[in-house]
Amino acid sequence: QVQLMESGGGSVQAGGSLRLSCVATTNTSSSYCMAFFRQAPGKEREGVATYDFDGTIIYAEAVKGRFTISKDNAKNILYLQMNTLKPEDTAMYYCAADSGWACGLDMEYDYWGQGTQVTVSS
Repeated sequence: QVQLMESGGGSVQAGGSLRLSCVATTNTSSSYCMAFFRQAPGKEREGVATYDFDGTIIYAEAVKGRFTISKDNAKNILYLQMNTLKPEDTAMYYCAADSGWACGLDMEYDYWGQGTQVTVSS
């Protein structure tokens, strides 16, 4: 069982930055796919970025060039640096982990955090 806890959300103005963190209770460095998802009110959950155990990274088109996902394997922490934030980035952001062979934005994940709210005002 993997427990995930996100932090770092908050309220910022458009153009600002935030860094989300996701701490895992299990060593996820050797075989887990990690990801950040988000869900805005009234919208479906969408994948934001993934970080596979081998370092392969995938970004959603909406965040390419603005968000950076990274991982500290020694501390089992996944980060999402979000720059040039837009009002449309407002959502609850979730961390997810999966031990399967796939790692992508459109798959189901085994483990989820509770989420952290990001609000971007114009």
